[in-house]
Amino acid sequence: MGPCALIDFAALRHNLQQARNAAPHSRVIAVIKADAYGHGMLRAARALASADAFAVARVEEGVMLRRAGVETPLLVLGGFFDFAELRSAAEYRLQLAIHRIGQLERLEQARMPQPVECWLKIDSGMHRLGFPITMATDVFRRLEKCRAVASPVRLMTHLANADDLEDSSSLRQLESFLPLAGELGAEISIANSAGTLGWPDARGDWIRPGIMLYGSSPFLNGRAKDHELKPVMTLQSRLMAVNHYPKGAPVGYGGTWHCPEAMPVGVVAIGYGDGYPRHAPTGTPVLVNGRRAPLVGRVSMDMIGVDLRSQPQAQVGDPVVLWGRGLPAEEIAEAADTISYQLFCGIGSRVTFVEQDN
Repeated sequence: MGPCALIDFAALRHNLQQARNAAPHSRVIAVIKADAYGHGMLRAARALASADAFAVARVEEGVMLRRAGVETPLLVLGGFFDFAELRSAAEYRLQLAIHRIGQLERLEQARMPQPVECWLKIDSGMHRLGFPITMATDVFRRLEKCRAVASPVRLMTHLANADDLEDSSSLRQLESFLPLAGELGAEISIANSAGTLGWPDARGDWIRPGIMLYGSSPFLNGRAKDHELKPVMTLQSRLMAVNHYPKGAPVGYGGTWHCPEAMPVGVVAIGYGDGYPRHAPTGTPVLVNGRRAPLVGRVSMDMIGVDLRSQPQAQVGDPVVLWGRGLPAEEIAEAADTISYQLFCGIGSRVTFVEQDN
């Protein structure tokens, strides 16, 4: 009776190919951090085995993948904190993003049996992680000379506003970063999903697609179908009750919604305890038996209510899709004033994952 998340491996592979189609001259670092955006890091690694490399956020994620038998090159986007993590990175053959002076100094002090591959992270305008442009050449040369660092040293940066194609700040970031890359003659990685699909000059040697792999648009107000992406996760549950209420009857906590007429109201076995967004308002669509029906009342921990006036024949046990096939996650995210990334990452432990390869 409980909810499940169907994970479509064929869709994952299709979306990876769409990334390759968008940047045919670039190699692909498939981003599988945060448990592959809630889809399952190990299952995503299996489905995306043809990627040129994987990216995770933390050393422990990379170690987990290596211990599970993943041999694909692995980039740790957050780099390392201390000597223990640096030793783990070397032992498990993890590539590291170097974004602050303390990391550089630890590398220069380290004595390790084997060097680690490093990417120099440049802050070209994101103002989150990375060295300023003015320090880049000096830090790059120090990394090249460091015995703990394997050759070649590569460069990377991150676009802050690539999801907005009308925002010129991405062009300004490229204008500051690309000449530096040319001067140093290094391989580069700039483009996330939005950069890959929307900013040709950002594609470079390596692209880093993330959200597009999971079948969601990276653009403001975008939809997956705009870029021929297929949803990977379909979150679904079932009707656990079908009730009939008179006109004016309040539904759910606080009685915030009242039946406008005598009508059937369905109760779906899912709630914010499973990761469905608590702030999804009345009117947010679900699919009951493949047809749209609006949510009514407040989202509870374990249940939501839906208006079944368009489906008077609906019965207990009928399937309900919350997002995925036939119902874009972006639409649900917009209704709940969030983003699809958060929907995917928020799936709770009570949800059963079912792997498919259609």
